[in-house]
Amino acid sequence: MKQVQEGNIICAPATSGGGALAIIRVSGRGSVETLAEVFQPADKQIDINKAKGYSLIYGTISSQGEFIDEVLLSLFRSPQSFTGEDMVEISCHASPFIQRRILEILIEKGVRAAGPGEFTMRAFMNGKMDLLQAEAVADLIAADSGAAHRLAATQLRGGLSEGIEKLRQELVSFTSLIELELDFSEEDVQFADRFAMTETVIKIKAMVDRLASSFRLGNAVRKGIPVVIAGRPNVGKSSLLNVLLEEERAIVSEIPGTTRDTIEEVLHVGGLLFRFIDTAGLREPGDEIEELGMERTRKKLMAADIVLAVAEAADTAEEITAMAAGIVKITGDSGARVILVINKSDLITGKRSAELKKELESICSCPALFVSARQSEGIDLIRNHLIASVETERLDNPQYIVTNARHYEALKNVSDSLQRVLDGFRDGIPTVLIATDVRQAIYWLGQITGRITPEDILGEIFSRFCIGK
Repeated sequence: MKQVQEGNIICAPATSGGGALAIIRVSGRGSVETLAEVFQPADKQIDINKAKGYSLIYGTISSQGEFIDEVLLSLFRSPQSFTGEDMVEISCHASPFIQRRILEILIEKGVRAAGPGEFTMRAFMNGKMDLLQAEAVADLIAADSGAAHRLAATQLRGGLSEGIEKLRQELVSFTSLIELELDFSEEDVQFADRFAMTETVIKIKAMVDRLASSFRLGNAVRKGIPVVIAGRPNVGKSSLLNVLLEEERAIVSEIPGTTRDTIEEVLHVGGLLFRFIDTAGLREPGDEIEELGMERTRKKLMAADIVLAVAEAADTAEEITAMAAGIVKITGDSGARVILVINKSDLITGKRSAELKKELESICSCPALFVSARQSEGIDLIRNHLIASVETERLDNPQYIVTNARHYEALKNVSDSLQRVLDGFRDGIPTVLIATDVRQAIYWLGQITGRITPEDILGEIFSRFCIGK
């Protein structure tokens, strides 16, 4: 792995505002020596230049007689640090002036202000983690649900990296046989049975496709699972959103068409983050604004993972089924799960409720939940179905879930390359062409972990990190 240029010391605040204390990070060869010029240990017997890694030293920072702050230094020695370099973390008071002044003093000493993600990029360049793990650092910081945290933590600890590397090694072993045959092409020698080689590629491709298929789930868990609330006007969509959120988020009115734009809020249910989207009622538009609102509704439906199709208990089974079928048609082949929510069930008798349930079971394929937003009845049923709609069993094996679009695209390229290999075996394509496709598959797997990574891709990845990380 390429090493970061020695002597290039960087610094940046590593904490956000709002607390009583702040941390400023410094990394690079010479970090400790630079701090020694402005830091005075409370214990005069301590020389931080000689201090071992993992030392905590209390003292003050000052410059040219100007007292700045009492601080605590955390010293890390190369290679046992986050970046793999000598590194110091300065714990100081969170005053913006104090932080700014310490950074100014460091810069006056020749330290450079770090760019976004530069500390993590150094960790990657110095071999402390692969690229997939480095990207997981950003995901871990951004995680706002238990499931998203679990996925990011698994990737940070190398769970997915191990699986990707295993696939890569299998392909490397596979291609070595092909390369050997190419070396002896004039003798027309085959070193492996073509049937066995085909079986190997089929197995590897199946594993790659399984990983790629997990992206929809992984991406939804990382960003929040989109749940669209749709239906005719005045069936209680906004009331349902309010009772799910347990707050008056959406305006509720008896006047049809009150919601003309989408309203989005998030809710944690069972360790998962759901992004609820209340939409304009589906009907023939009465004016240009309503038409715009319904067009946005259609777009949200096409991007949804789950749809709560809301009807009211006064509707007939045929009307409810027709509404659900219309929503399924709009979602197209997106794979969205449609759940029927029959609202205002408190306004019908138990006999009518049982009859409607029986009728819907016979003519509608979507599960139907009878609720009353006004009475807050049946809301737990919705929450339970939301959790059941997510492939939670796949979350039990987070090392096999892809959350990053870059990784997904690379896996699709791997799968395409392996399909060409299979087609080549079937059609009797020359070995040299098959070898090219195998090398392409290895290349794309290497891009995921960073074994093969163009500089422009690195710049794009780390530019999305926050300063100080």
